[in-house]
Amino acid sequence: MPHRVYLPEPSDAELLKELLGEVHAYLPLLDRGEMRRFLNGLKLEVEEELGELRNASGEEEQLLERVRRESDYGRLFQIHEELNRIEMERFLSFYSVTALHENCTSYRDALADRALQLVMEEMGTPPPVPFALISMGSDGREEQTLITDQDYLIVYGDEGGEEADAWFRQYSEILVERLAEIGFKKCTGGIMPCNDNWRGSLSQWQRRLLGIVRYETEDYGKNLMDLIVLSDARFVAGDGELAGVLVSRIRSLLQDYFMALWGMAKAATEMRLALGFLKRFWTEGSGEHKGCFNLKLLAWAPLVMNVRILAINQGIPATSTVRRIELLEREHSFSAESARGLIEAYRILTKHRILLQVKVIKGIQDDAYYLNPYSLPADERERIRQALLMIEDLQKTIHTNFSIV
Repeated sequence: MPHRVYLPEPSDAELLKELLGEVHAYLPLLDRGEMRRFLNGLKLEVEEELGELRNASGEEEQLLERVRRESDYGRLFQIHEELNRIEMERFLSFYSVTALHENCTSYRDALADRALQLVMEEMGTPPPVPFALISMGSDGREEQTLITDQDYLIVYGDEGGEEADAWFRQYSEILVERLAEIGFKKCTGGIMPCNDNWRGSLSQWQRRLLGIVRYETEDYGKNLMDLIVLSDARFVAGDGELAGVLVSRIRSLLQDYFMALWGMAKAATEMRLALGFLKRFWTEGSGEHKGCFNLKLLAWAPLVMNVRILAINQGIPATSTVRRIELLEREHSFSAESARGLIEAYRILTKHRILLQVKVIKGIQDDAYYLNPYSLPADERERIRQALLMIEDLQKTIHTNFSIV
């Protein structure tokens, strides 16, 4: 069966033109009274939807203004919870993955920036050299969702010596605790600046990065994971110029050391997908997740990982998965049809990841990873299966391009 391609969301102008065309095509079928009732009903519905959007945006702006002034961590946590609630309700009304990513990333950046300022005040002495907070993971890709944890590193200037090392060690330890207090869960993998591996001066980071790309440490798995995490680095707060230097070095080293990228490509192409016999869904055969599959590990993560590999290989600076796909299409790594299919694959898989998070937040279930595809309408289920087939094709392409055997 050929892969079905679902078009990504149209632009505002395209959508408006399409909807107005449908309305004008329908009007000649109505008499004058029916036409009036139809148009009035349409107007009321649109005004109601616009009102919901305006109210949500207004509430968010007020809360963000409070973030910039608030100095109590408990109240910052409450603001964070309220922003999450607004975003969840907006998502359930419009199902826009793009809007949710943009909004969650924006207000979490504001919260992190405020935490940076408050911890500096708590330290009692100013930082000895400029520094920056850099995010990685979903935050680095500007793909924040309703549930988040800390994936941060700190880089600081080289002029401070041991005094700066000591100051930022203490600062980072406090910062991690304060971020946890305002709703950023601690990273179970330890990717936080309180960990010595995720904090350092620019020259310390340079030596550390060279060690990683040259695989100088014995733990190959950790080396590989660090490379994957660092490849999505994005400036959040602090000294933007300093952050830009580090992020640029990360990108250039990943391109210069092909074997490091090859190792990432091999791992990406070997990631399992939730596809079984005759390209049907593979699901757990027993246990508490019987009939389900891990949506993150067996669908979403392989897509993000494989797109990342191609983007790094082509020197594309964007970190967002959708933006990476768009730029890869522009430089002819993807056909227009493949790019549309991959963007739709990302959106449909992320949509269901967010819906699983909603169920956890509402107390409906405890797990935000496992999805039963057969609980979905047939068309939605087929969209997810087609997404998996698109990812499988992408893995084959990378497997060939990188000569992986």
